[in-house]
Amino acid sequence: MQHGLSRRGFARTVAATTLGTTLGSFAILRHARGEAAIKLRCSLDTAPSHVRNVSVVDYLGKVEKATGGQVAGEVFHSGQLFADLNVAKALLQGQVDMACPGAWTQTGIVPDCDFVQLPVFYGQKIDVTHAASDGKPGALVIGQLETKLHTKVLGNFIDLGFQNWYTTKTPVKSLADLKGLKIRSPGGAGISWRINLLGGIANTTAWPNVPLALSQGTFDGFVSTDESCATAKLWEAGVRYSFADHQYVGQYVPMVSGAAWAKIPADQQKIMVELWAANIATYRANAFASQQRARELMASNGVTFVDPTPEQAASARKFMSGSVDSLIRDAKLSPEVVKASNEAAASVG
Repeated sequence: MQHGLSRRGFARTVAATTLGTTLGSFAILRHARGEAAIKLRCSLDTAPSHVRNVSVVDYLGKVEKATGGQVAGEVFHSGQLFADLNVAKALLQGQVDMACPGAWTQTGIVPDCDFVQLPVFYGQKIDVTHAASDGKPGALVIGQLETKLHTKVLGNFIDLGFQNWYTTKTPVKSLADLKGLKIRSPGGAGISWRINLLGGIANTTAWPNVPLALSQGTFDGFVSTDESCATAKLWEAGVRYSFADHQYVGQYVPMVSGAAWAKIPADQQKIMVELWAANIATYRANAFASQQRARELMASNGVTFVDPTPEQAASARKFMSGSVDSLIRDAKLSPEVVKASNEAAASVG
């Protein structure tokens, strides 16, 4: 069910409510001069309260306002249209106008999206990832996505946050405890590489199907973030433990389909790009705060967290670095992105 509003209903809503109560729908049909608005149908596979959804809804609201209604957005939450794993094809075929999929779900199209799986990022501060994703490695990824999918990437990526391990029945106090467990991967050869390296059994399941799969025991644990777990209330599906090793930072890539982008006048395109740049720092800060709140919520619902020490993280990085050649091979990472990633990480003191 789409969260669209009629013109009359929209007018009543604007008069009576704030942006947040519109459930992400900005279905203005005509702007002030009476011309048809350009409506961007945006697909997200997480819940409306998820930090990505909140950010995209906010952004599209700002776009609508700044363009005088000439560009309007309509957000479809919770995988109503497509799961992130399938949305790239939909963008390419014009079945959806906008999406903001996790970079890890696009590795089948652009393997270099997996650069964050390199051991140099494991257990590191978020600034290390930003140095790479906002720098040359990110630029390499953007160039390939735009070329292969005929899309426009609006700018720097939205943070989801640190990815960790979560389990139902097996407490994980060290990486050794993952041996033999069936672990759900959100996608990408790099995550499967790490799971297999640690003795786990990788399973790829689209996010909207995770709660049911967990409750049915399809897998023993999974890789995700506190925010994603909390918005999906996964403690209700049996999640009891987390090993918070900050194995990498998940990020979302804001993309508009080439067909939709071509319909937007150049001056409105400029507004959209500038608005994204002006707000991305806020969206990232909100994501960081949201992850902290989510962990507290999960803990209050019976989830036990284990935080490895910096020494444990450094030891794990060293261990994983010993097999980095197999990661590069399995994930099909280009020499350019590997070199640029190592340089970016080294640039952060």
